[in-house]
Amino acid sequence: MKDEITNTKSFFQETSEQLYLYINKISPAGTEWIFHIIVKLALLTAIFFLLDFLFKLIINYTFKFFRNENKFPVLKSVYQSKITNSLAHFVALAIVGSIHESIFAGALKQTTTFIHRSVNLGLVLILAGMLYRSLTGFRSYFTIKQDYYKVMAINAISETVKILGIFIFTIVSICVVFGIKGTTIVGSLGAITAVLVLVFRDTILGFVTGIHVATSKSLKVGDWIGIPKYNIEGNILDISLLTTKISNFDKTVSSIPTYDLLTTEIKNLQVMSESNTRRIKKSIVFNITSFKFLNEEEIEKLKEINLISDYLNKKTSEINREKQALIHNDKIINGRQLTNIGVFRHYAQRYLENNQDIDQTSHLMVRQLEITTQGLPLEIYCFANDSKWEHFEEIQADIFDHLLVASKEFDLQIMQIGLLK
Repeated sequence: MKDEITNTKSFFQETSEQLYLYINKISPAGTEWIFHIIVKLALLTAIFFLLDFLFKLIINYTFKFFRNENKFPVLKSVYQSKITNSLAHFVALAIVGSIHESIFAGALKQTTTFIHRSVNLGLVLILAGMLYRSLTGFRSYFTIKQDYYKVMAINAISETVKILGIFIFTIVSICVVFGIKGTTIVGSLGAITAVLVLVFRDTILGFVTGIHVATSKSLKVGDWIGIPKYNIEGNILDISLLTTKISNFDKTVSSIPTYDLLTTEIKNLQVMSESNTRRIKKSIVFNITSFKFLNEEEIEKLKEINLISDYLNKKTSEINREKQALIHNDKIINGRQLTNIGVFRHYAQRYLENNQDIDQTSHLMVRQLEITTQGLPLEIYCFANDSKWEHFEEIQADIFDHLLVASKEFDLQIMQIGLLK
């Protein structure tokens, strides 16, 4: 075996010497080194591609046995991210770098340094590519598992590692190409540390935000969110290191700085959507001048309304008993009285309690808000049992259509511009 290797080396050495002499003959004076480099690179490149093809064939064929993503999700992610190709590149180039001096010993020695540095630079670039593909593989693995919070953490870490990797591999590449020590370059960066911190400010903030969001599990890709600061409401498309993309409901896409997820008020509406309930919180403003006590005739008329007939019978009985003990009980203001706004408020409450589109297990109330110069707001507070936007709006509209018209039965006046004179 050793004899065969020795014979092979001797063959390549004799061939290289012949090439060396031939190139010296045909090349113009002073340009021999250029032709030496071209020939040497061409031969080594051919060897590299041959070895690379063989290694990729072997490695990828091996990975075909582990294509089941349920049994081997890690290997599946490695295969999909093409880390195996980078591994084949690295091994092939390392072999080429280790044998090129043996092959070309005794000839073309002037180009040895150049070839060494080219091979080392290639190894650095392949390692950088392998790192990039490894980060892609990690993200793909957690995507397969649908662990979106960890995907966000991986995104934040990977983006940071990419930027730091570019910085580090650039320094290493410069050191390899020019043959200088890395400490020389790193030492010179001490004077511009403040500038680097300023440049990477958004990167650092984005990294911290990504880790916080992932660990707190407050947001993830696909969530329905609202950002009052930017008047944005939509679904999160992507959370990267520097920007977060949001698909708005008007079919536009908004991008905000990722660190805003940590410093700005964010409304996560996804929980509401997943519970299939959505809050209704809306008011009707009534003209105060239309409020009045109800007389017996008006009460008897309102008793024909099924939802409040029992309530009116009970209340009138209580009020009549109390009035018997009063002096001047014929005067309407003495003692408790029913008002049109109070009876309507009870009617609205009963209407909501009997509405099949309202979630009866959540908070449900009809309440008076603070009186304003425009009138008295009567707020409807409840939850629709369907969170889909179009269905929710239909439920809400049906409720207020009914209450606005029903208020006329109680002689109530809805407040609007131009009503006051």
